[in-house]
Amino acid sequence: MNEFVLLAGSKDTRTALVNQLQEILDGYVRIASYSIEEGLPGLLHDQLVVISHPLVLEDPAIHHCLGSNCKVIIAKRIINYENIDKLLYLPAGTNALYVNDSLETCMESIDSLKKLGIDHIHYVPFYPGLQNARKIEIAVTPGAFELIPEHVRDVVSIGPRLMDISTINQILDHFHLNEPGDIISQRYLRKIIQLSKRLADTNQIATNLNKHLNDVLDGVNDGILTITREGKITVFNEELGHLLGVSPKQVIGRQIDQVIAHPELVDFLLSPSQEENRWFAFGQVEAVVQRFPLNKDQSLVATFKNARKTIELERSLRTELKKKGFVAKYTFDDLIGESRAITQTKTAAKKLAKTELTLLIQGESGTGKELFASAIHNASLREKGPFLAVNFSAISEDLMESELFGYEDGAFTGAKKGGKVGLFEQANGGTIFLDEIGDSSLKLQARLLRVLQEKEIMRIGGSKIIPIDVRIIAATNKNLLQMIDQGTFREDLYHRLRVLFVDLPSLRTRSDDIPLLIRQFIRHSQHSDVTVTAGVIEKLVSLPWYGNVRELKNTIDYMLAICEDNMLRMEDIPHESSFQRRGDSSGLLGGAARTQTNAPPVIPDEEDELLLILRGMQAIAERGATPNRRSIAESTASWARPLSEQQVRSRLDVLELRGYIVKNRGRFGTRLTEAGHAWLSSHKNPRG
Repeated sequence: MNEFVLLAGSKDTRTALVNQLQEILDGYVRIASYSIEEGLPGLLHDQLVVISHPLVLEDPAIHHCLGSNCKVIIAKRIINYENIDKLLYLPAGTNALYVNDSLETCMESIDSLKKLGIDHIHYVPFYPGLQNARKIEIAVTPGAFELIPEHVRDVVSIGPRLMDISTINQILDHFHLNEPGDIISQRYLRKIIQLSKRLADTNQIATNLNKHLNDVLDGVNDGILTITREGKITVFNEELGHLLGVSPKQVIGRQIDQVIAHPELVDFLLSPSQEENRWFAFGQVEAVVQRFPLNKDQSLVATFKNARKTIELERSLRTELKKKGFVAKYTFDDLIGESRAITQTKTAAKKLAKTELTLLIQGESGTGKELFASAIHNASLREKGPFLAVNFSAISEDLMESELFGYEDGAFTGAKKGGKVGLFEQANGGTIFLDEIGDSSLKLQARLLRVLQEKEIMRIGGSKIIPIDVRIIAATNKNLLQMIDQGTFREDLYHRLRVLFVDLPSLRTRSDDIPLLIRQFIRHSQHSDVTVTAGVIEKLVSLPWYGNVRELKNTIDYMLAICEDNMLRMEDIPHESSFQRRGDSSGLLGGAARTQTNAPPVIPDEEDELLLILRGMQAIAERGATPNRRSIAESTASWARPLSEQQVRSRLDVLELRGYIVKNRGRFGTRLTEAGHAWLSSHKNPRG
């Protein structure tokens, strides 16, 4: 069989040329190939020798291979058509380094590319020894990766150049292979056709994708416009066409000032200012136009939101929120009482409702803090927005954080797929009521402080800042100033929450309202025809009601359940031991109040509660069990209002700060210190 020798400079070039020639000449000519990089053969005689490039022939080692009667063909090379499609994906006008081993090979390749019509790229030669090279971040190379400068970020490898058809014909002529010429030409053309088919398939995929994207753009409710930096329109969806009265098909590719007869809008879109939003009127339609840059300021995207449709959408959203129960149920008319104390409180609260400032409601347990928060929302400018209430004593710290702020998909194990919108986002445009704020952890207090300061949140596991428009109403039955002294409540958060405040009167200070409340509770019960003896009214008015309105209602419900002949009598009143005693307002039965004489009566003292928690821990340890939040919470089950694990956690924080306990994980649990035992010894029993 006919045979020739191929001599190349590098292994990659030799491999690429052999693969090309074998596909075309297989069955007619055998190829022996070598490279300077890998090692050359001995002296060659009476051989056809094909040299891959003129520069290769200049190497002294090549001349040592060429013996007598050798015919030398210096190959003409063309761009590797197998990878040419990679260049077609680069945008027109792209600056790209063309990297090769010399200026000559760079210019030959660039010239070939331009002759093939791949001239939409601005090629800049780059080769070893070049001085003051431009720092361009995209490089095109036939495989000279080791020569690519470090600042380059994107590399397009088109592979080593191939032999053109004229060199292949020279080889065929040497061996007088004229008969299979047509077959060999067909093989060569087949590779070109395969490339064309690949490009056609890619083009079809791109066409289908563009059609899909256009369908998506035309299906959204907002007008969408994209223009180049020079003002040429590249995207113009149907919704924008309806808004401006222009056909989208007629404007693509045209200058924006030739299409939109609205000089103020054109100035806004093309202006270099930092303004992002502006309100415009288009005939009878008003819209908010928002703009933002795309592709490093090469293009500008603008969205047009129809104001009327947006308002209708928000109304629909509010309706959905109300269906979910995110609605304030009470108004000031639902707050029963004619006493001076409650009347003054309601009058002040109605005035405070009209502002947008944060408000803190303070009052003993059972005084109706959530009712007041609901009434304040319904009397505010946000009455049509959502009202969401969350109780810090009822939810654990970790769960509370995810409930308030939401989380992104995959933020933690067990996170809901797709993430979750938090209560602050759901309350946007309305009010969020943070009940029992005194039971929040210091970590959560820090996040709440940021919300109050910045009016923005970040979901757990997220990186996007989300602005919110929410009024915050907080409530507590604790002495926050005392907690600040103890280090369990942030002073800066306290002042942020107590911009406005409402102190709710205890039922003891408005006993004149008790008959009204009793009649109201009976009227709204299933026993509306029940009557009450005068003695019962007089007795109930005389009781101190440390559990306030809630305790009064529970007492009436009990009496209605056991009464006979539709009459509430003295014997229906629960035994005195059933009533909450002084100092029990935070959930402790039998505790004694040691409040200072100048302290407001609505804030209970917690010292006895802490003593009983320590005593409960001591009893758990004596049983051989491990004191922890759960076991301590269970030990309060006999209290009038047992503590939740979250409430226990906040009390343990106080005890740890005082040095009375040490909190441990695992089997050691939480234990009393010597100071804790000494404190218990000095207070044998809480006074009651």
